[in-house]
Amino acid sequence: MRPSDQAQATDALPLSMPSRPVLTVREKYLLAALSVLALAACFAPVLPAAAWHIPHFVDMRAWLGIPNAGDVLSNLAFLAMGVWGSERLRGRHDAPVGTSWFFVGLILTCLGSGFYHLAPDMPQRLIADRLGMAVAFAGFLGIAASERISVRAGEAMLVLMMVAGLLAAWVARENLTPWAVVQYGGMALAVGLASIRPRPGAVGVPLGGVIVFYVMAKLFELGDVTIFEVTGHLVSGHTLKHLAAALAAWPVIRALRPIGPAQFPH
Repeated sequence: MRPSDQAQATDALPLSMPSRPVLTVREKYLLAALSVLALAACFAPVLPAAAWHIPHFVDMRAWLGIPNAGDVLSNLAFLAMGVWGSERLRGRHDAPVGTSWFFVGLILTCLGSGFYHLAPDMPQRLIADRLGMAVAFAGFLGIAASERISVRAGEAMLVLMMVAGLLAAWVARENLTPWAVVQYGGMALAVGLASIRPRPGAVGVPLGGVIVFYVMAKLFELGDVTIFEVTGHLVSGHTLKHLAAALAAWPVIRALRPIGPAQFPH
């Protein structure tokens, strides 16, 4: 073969043999877990929404003309953490995938949850509540995947969970199964990711801290009436749930703290 023919064959090689993205072991496990959740959301038994939506919030006191003031105003904590976190992102080009959406989701949760708790006996308002939560949850799972697996895994997780969460929030008007899978299956996925070492170059968001606050929020939610009675009607468990859930953003915000010149090694 002449040199010119060899050069032509070499130049044609990339065109005839396109490279394929190779999945890492962690990415394969993540894909398998997401596939299981997708199958559960699609084929698990239906949970009728009408049978589950029974407003049980114990603190219905009004304040300054605001009904259910404790459960409504406590949502301002989501707004505060969302704005604070968004401010921390300024000038940070190393933030994990999904961080901005996480903070946007917190702001949307403040609006949606506050709107719902003004009239919790109107189940259609739950859509607004869940839409904000879906955005924040997708952002958090994007952070978790990009911190523990890879940037492209974080990007894929963010998009997939955003779409799945928004669809599940809409379908939850009639069937709660997809929403339960997104919420509880997604958190189980987050626990699994938290048990993995951060990848090289990760910011180091303490996923465990976020999960602890989430668990606290769920416990407060379950103890709504009990906490209200124990505190002498000072505060209800659901109000504390909002505060604990908002504080779940604190570990993310702390990981994004400004880096001063003195902190760089000489």
